[in-house]
Amino acid sequence: MCGDVQVTKRSRTLQNSNTHRRRIMPSTSGSQSTNMLRVAVIGAGAAGLCAARHLASNPRMFEPRVFEKAKEIGGTWVYTEETGTDKYGEIIHSSMYWDLKTNLPKEVMAFPDFPFDKSLPSFIKHQDVLKYLNDYSEKYDLTKFINFNTAVDYVKPVHQDGQEKVLWDVGFRDVRKQSKELTIEQYDAVLVCNGHYAIPKIPDLLGIDDFQGQIMHSHNYRHPQVFKDKSVVLLGAGSSGKDIAVNICEFAKKVMLSHNKAQMICQLPSNMTEKSGIDHLTEKEVVFTDGTSEPTDVLLLCTGYNYNFPFLTPECNVKLEDHRISPLYKHLIHTQYPSLAFIGICSTICPFPQFDCQVKFTVAVLNGSLKLPSQEEMEEDARKDYEWRRNTLGYPNRYAHRMGTLQWAYNDDLSEIAKFQAIPRSVSQLYDAVHEVRRTDLMHYKKMNYILTGKDSWEAANP
Repeated sequence: MCGDVQVTKRSRTLQNSNTHRRRIMPSTSGSQSTNMLRVAVIGAGAAGLCAARHLASNPRMFEPRVFEKAKEIGGTWVYTEETGTDKYGEIIHSSMYWDLKTNLPKEVMAFPDFPFDKSLPSFIKHQDVLKYLNDYSEKYDLTKFINFNTAVDYVKPVHQDGQEKVLWDVGFRDVRKQSKELTIEQYDAVLVCNGHYAIPKIPDLLGIDDFQGQIMHSHNYRHPQVFKDKSVVLLGAGSSGKDIAVNICEFAKKVMLSHNKAQMICQLPSNMTEKSGIDHLTEKEVVFTDGTSEPTDVLLLCTGYNYNFPFLTPECNVKLEDHRISPLYKHLIHTQYPSLAFIGICSTICPFPQFDCQVKFTVAVLNGSLKLPSQEEMEEDARKDYEWRRNTLGYPNRYAHRMGTLQWAYNDDLSEIAKFQAIPRSVSQLYDAVHEVRRTDLMHYKKMNYILTGKDSWEAANP
């Protein structure tokens, strides 16, 4: 009855920006009487599936419900030829290109207790990763928790009269329907697992409006053949930028990788060169910061992505400033609302194992086995982490959630605090070893194969 009373109080019509009605729906479960916690999981990619798996492992405590905008699981690993928006007007989520192979070996990519098929090579196709996620979902019977073709557009904390506990209004809709009307249900917690490889970051380049060549972001890259006999400048030398540059060299006339990092020490394809950062663009040329210029047919932006949480209302008190999300404890838990968690926002990581750590930590918070510090203590911890990154490591603000070599200590910290088994050292050791091979042999590193031989050991195998 308590849940029904709350809904009745809020049964007025709400209006969104497009003036479509939202309707409030009562809770469909008996969680008020059984003390089960209803948990909304936004996204059925790797992070969302991991969240559903660990929540569902305790059916007496949790009732998960996963909202997935696409028609299938997999998130960014679902390849599509489409770019821009789909037939329903929804933003295309995936950044997969046709012949992508992972830049990490499957031996380190796997969830801790669910290995990839041993018959596969170490560096696998995106189709293999999608099959792996489908196998994971089937193993733990996760499909029954997922609402497909369902977009979440509204998340708002609801403060209970006279109670400290906060509930969450979650508004969702069927993307296949033209109506933008939302169904709103209440949940005890929300896990945001919507990824951060869908909204391209477009740099503000001087002269970008004057350039008459083609400009595209790597998010929309699908096939290398479209660059046949063209001069291409790629801006950005992260892992994806480097891999795509090598990938298109077979077809492009000339490939120039523009960046401000140290020069690479590995052999490059004969038609690929490194250039400094971009100073400005003219109608037909890219002018670099070293004063040189090159005639350019295509400018391919490998400049990363923006975080995007359009469903969070202002009451959620989530700030996003220059790629820093706050206030978050351990890059994960909202300090004011600990029942709101963000899985997978860290960058430059070994993703699936870290998702597993973050989910286990969050589940420990929700089931009460982990007592968090006070809000003030959590915010002080987050402040110290941020200042250490800025002042000691010299990171810019946009690296607030960047991990790299920091990820292993971070993962260990989560496992130690929440008392679960840490990621084996063999995973971090192999990850770091492959990073070095990639640095010295960019053209051939994906031909290698590896074996984890123990918790603290690995070895290279013959290709």
